[in-house]
Amino acid sequence: PQLAAPQLATSNPTLTTVALDKPFCMFDSSLSPNKSYSVYLYAMMESAVAGSSPVTDHGGKALNSTFQQTSGGRLSPYKAAVFSVPNCASPPDPADVGDVNKVADVLKQHLFRVGDDGTCLYDPNFLDVCNPPLAPDTTYRFKYTLVDNTDGIMKDQTLWSDPIKTRRVKLPMKIDTWPGRRSGGMIVITSILSVFLFLLLSGFLASVFSTVKGLEDSSVETRHVPQTVQHGEPRPQEGSE
Repeated sequence: PQLAAPQLATSNPTLTTVALDKPFCMFDSSLSPNKSYSVYLYAMMESAVAGSSPVTDHGGKALNSTFQQTSGGRLSPYKAAVFSVPNCASPPDPADVGDVNKVADVLKQHLFRVGDDGTCLYDPNFLDVCNPPLAPDTTYRFKYTLVDNTDGIMKDQTLWSDPIKTRRVKLPMKIDTWPGRRSGGMIVITSILSVFLFLLLSGFLASVFSTVKGLEDSSVETRHVPQTVQHGEPRPQEGSE
């Protein structure tokens, strides 16, 4: 198994998934007419030691070990997927990836994403092969096997893949926020928001200043109310007639 081409799977691997090319034309020499076959994909952590990790029992039957039974691949390989043997005579055309009407089918035919099911571990009614998320910052190996659907005997197998490591979670303080790492659109949006915030604060301060100024003017007018002086009538002089 190999990592899918970057044109088909960007950011591969991710924190919890690994996209692999399906085994086109790998098992053609082992196929017999009038027989039904399936491809089993096994996964395990690098720490489980690939060289001493068989995927069959003593009778040659393919193992059905689950994610839970192997502690997520820490102890031994687990069966991560079962799918039909890819048709070597008519592989998908990578050029169809550019067609929005065909891209989903092309990706489904061409690759398999390990760790793509986030619910199967917690669904008591789930009966299919469970393909739960992988562990971040962990190295895995993968293997394809050809299995006869009639008796479950493994007829052929690939080698274990090269070590493939999932991505590490980046701590917030280590994220580079320098503008040189940002796209042009992000810079434009940030600039517009900054200007908008400045105008909003300016309007708020102007409103507060206007309110305070109005209160001061009202107080001054109250203290300078004009007072009316009343004059008394003159008293009559004594002895006047």
